[in-house]
Amino acid sequence: MRYELYYWPMIQGRGEFVRLALEEAGANYRDVARIDGIDAMTKLLDARQGLPPFAPPFLKAGTLVIGQTANILFYLGARHGLAPKTEAGRLKLNDLQLTIADLVAEVHDTHHPIGTSLYYEDQKKPAKLRTAEFWNERVPKFLGYFERLLKASGGAYVTGRKLTYVDLSLFQIVEGLRYAFPKRMRKFERDIPGVNGLHDRIAERPNIKAYLGSDRHIPFNEDGIFRRYKALDK
Repeated sequence: MRYELYYWPMIQGRGEFVRLALEEAGANYRDVARIDGIDAMTKLLDARQGLPPFAPPFLKAGTLVIGQTANILFYLGARHGLAPKTEAGRLKLNDLQLTIADLVAEVHDTHHPIGTSLYYEDQKKPAKLRTAEFWNERVPKFLGYFERLLKASGGAYVTGRKLTYVDLSLFQIVEGLRYAFPKRMRKFERDIPGVNGLHDRIAERPNIKAYLGSDRHIPFNEDGIFRRYKALDK
């Protein structure tokens, strides 16, 4: 099957979590808005019939249109060996991915704590307060949880010896935090050696390494979820 991924063409954003799974699986896919332009995506979002997706990312797989990052990964994981074979295992993995989705939302709130319709420059002071709370309370809670899971798994990955899409998503979390908060992340990384080791193993996987070095991979920038503002990285 040839998939069609629909996401903003200028940022990694939430679409990157899907791209990593597709690339690791060696799946045949088109990143539609990057190839055909944004209009090719928005016309599906604006459809007046059926049940159009609320927002990107969404994935077309044959006649299916699947929205929401965790939902897309739930679908891909079962079909490309990136999730357990049992229903209980797949549901638990989805649980973990939804936890990552909560963390991603909190990352976004560090630079836009009041509203997405406002510029960062309009909410600098609240952003500074939100970022301090994020690093003092939320990052240790989230990444500390995954650190414990890795230690308890007895394997190289979160659920044991087999890679899943959650491992790929944790790789992206570490990549993003290193970009957005290089100073804070350097200090914190000593507390999560397992998560860091996981990141490094993912980076060396052949398909991921090839993807990261290709023009399919969009660099981080200040329009996505992970944004670097010096005032927030102290």
